[in-house]
Amino acid sequence: MKRWMGSIVAATLVFGAAACGDDKGGTNADTPANADSGAQLTLWTRAATESQSKAYAAAYNATHKNQVQVTAYPNEEYPAKLASAAGAKALPDLFASDVVFAPQYASQGLWLDITDKFNALPFKDKVAPAHVRNGTWKNKVYAVPHTIDMSVMLYNKDLFTKAGLDPEKPPTTLQEFADDARAVDKLGGDINGTYFGGNCGGCNVFTMWPSVWAAGGDVMSEDGTTSQINGKEMTDVFALYRKLYDEGVAAPASKDEAGPTWLGALQSGKIGIAPGPAAWLGLIEEKATFKLGVAPISGLTGGESTFVGGDAIGVGATTKNAAAAWDFLSWTLGDEAQVEVIAKGKGVPVRTDLASNKYSQADPRVVKINNLMGKGKTPYAKNFNATYNDPQSPWVTAFRGALYGDAKKSLDDGATALTASLKK
Repeated sequence: MKRWMGSIVAATLVFGAAACGDDKGGTNADTPANADSGAQLTLWTRAATESQSKAYAAAYNATHKNQVQVTAYPNEEYPAKLASAAGAKALPDLFASDVVFAPQYASQGLWLDITDKFNALPFKDKVAPAHVRNGTWKNKVYAVPHTIDMSVMLYNKDLFTKAGLDPEKPPTTLQEFADDARAVDKLGGDINGTYFGGNCGGCNVFTMWPSVWAAGGDVMSEDGTTSQINGKEMTDVFALYRKLYDEGVAAPASKDEAGPTWLGALQSGKIGIAPGPAAWLGLIEEKATFKLGVAPISGLTGGESTFVGGDAIGVGATTKNAAAAWDFLSWTLGDEAQVEVIAKGKGVPVRTDLASNKYSQADPRVVKINNLMGKGKTPYAKNFNATYNDPQSPWVTAFRGALYGDAKKSLDDGATALTASLKK
């Protein structure tokens, strides 16, 4: 998710409004009457979402005349690939993207307007609200949820037991999280209380912002143009993590963790409790020799929230198969796809009413994760990547200062720099 803003903007200047189809989200070449008439649909996605995209396509292809062909591109190359296709007016029939980029693509007209079609769905109010908001631009819906991932607290039940903690009673406040981490850290040796991505913009957005939301605060304005990282709630969160690092409770490697070895640290069995992606539950247990617990991320004194991440998907604005593409999208949101494809594969359904299903009920931890979706948020900002995810972003400078330098100055200066970036 590195620098892509310049290329995508340049491409869409070439792309222009002419590629956007009609106002109802269709084209003259495709009507609802032939929604399943055997169209050959192209779907692009980034590598991170390839497996779920292909699972959707395989199930759909088995029961429809239309056939969906999925092509995945490396995460880092994907935005530039979309930019090039947009500039050539040759976007695929469908394409997914990291949900935080959805406002950018929607604002540039890369997806068709599907507002009327989405609003006609009987379960529209049950579709992941945070994702739907990010796929909305000027009150029109351009994208729907494709995959969901959320941030949670993951804790080592075996280390909790050794530390004298009740493994069935995870922390319900951020202060309790810190206390539990300290208790585990006292086991000594190569055991550490916690771990975090201390040099990773996206990691900290994903794991620290929910504590701000749980406390009733926010990190930026509703329209995503003004930073609020120097507010009390964010300041409190940074102060707590900083203290854990200064005390040696957080593993020393946390300071330089840029993302690549984050999962491995939690798989090692040497970390007591740490925030991370819910999708890691299965990945950690594939290698773990310990029991893993899951809990919501909380605020300093209570509450709970989560970062609702994952991918959004829409109909490419240059498609000749708009009705067929929508047929696929609407099918992916239905009960069959969400239960038999997503839930069966241990994924998170994109609908709140399907959080508890015949597959998730087999694991109470999965039900807990699924039920968090309605309590979480997906940040909405047009210039998200350059502001937060890019290694050279002002967010990285700000949080590094807050964790390891002059905290107040870093957050005050950071809020100014972030606001300037958000307004670009």
